[in-house]
Amino acid sequence: MSDAPKPDPVAAIRRFSRFYTRRIGLLHERYLGTALTLPEGRLVWELADRGTAAPGRLAAELGLDAGYLSRLVKGLEERGLLARRPDPDDARSSLLSLTAAGQAAFATIDGQSRAEVAGLVAGLPAAEQDRLVAALGTAEQLLGGGAPAFVLRPPRPGDIGHVVSRHGALYAAEFGWDGSFEGLVAEIAAGFIRDFDPAREACWIAERGGAIVGSAFLVKHAADTAKIRLVYVEPSARGLGIGAAMVAACIAFARTKGYRRVTLWTHSILLAARRIYERAGFRLVASEPHRSFGHDLVAETWDLVIDDPPVMAGQPIAG
Repeated sequence: MSDAPKPDPVAAIRRFSRFYTRRIGLLHERYLGTALTLPEGRLVWELADRGTAAPGRLAAELGLDAGYLSRLVKGLEERGLLARRPDPDDARSSLLSLTAAGQAAFATIDGQSRAEVAGLVAGLPAAEQDRLVAALGTAEQLLGGGAPAFVLRPPRPGDIGHVVSRHGALYAAEFGWDGSFEGLVAEIAAGFIRDFDPAREACWIAERGGAIVGSAFLVKHAADTAKIRLVYVEPSARGLGIGAAMVAACIAFARTKGYRRVTLWTHSILLAARRIYERAGFRLVASEPHRSFGHDLVAETWDLVIDDPPVMAGQPIAG
């Protein structure tokens, strides 16, 4: 048994905090080279994000002393960045919002922040950037910051074989489909690898906490038509909007590549998947009973005309 001491989470978090605050310049007197202090910049960001907010709620959610927040607000008001108006729902309170000058200040700090963070990760390979995003999402979740994050990334060696395996296992467990379904998935995956056209086709791997939890493929079906294939989400990751995000990514890619239509083939029993497609703007155009994968099924074809305004919504997908 190893006698090595266990890592100290307190020391590790404090060490990372010192590293990160120094790395992104939070020790500077002014925030991102502007005339704002860090607390003022955060307050401007919160109001840009919310539109309007009551001072009491801001103080509570940001963990600020009410008197300190009042001084911040007064300073921003005096510089013309912030406006105050009566709260129609509470005569004792007011609502804060940014003025045009405040919006301009926010645009400056938002742009500067994006540029600085982009510079931080620019030297990392794509795979390492994905690891970083997954790790940050895990840290946020474990420290009480909300639902775990997920990332959509291109496939790496071995990923597509994993997708084939998981399709076979999940559809056998959830619907009792036999091995012929996994064979079909393997054929589709092999064709994608063999004939892959990066100018017209793409694959997204959904990753959460460093684990693969879903996939979606978009392939050329005809000169003006793309086809969505091999969409699935692991049961442990459903409910996070991963399926909707992958379908949205397929549609956005198809639009940028000049496709006029996106089509897909699914089955009537895949209810969650059908809801995703319908909410994304797809319409059922054909259905056909058939015997496949050891069961009597109803196959469906759904189409989306790219010129139609898409309706994006977030629901999990299995199929």
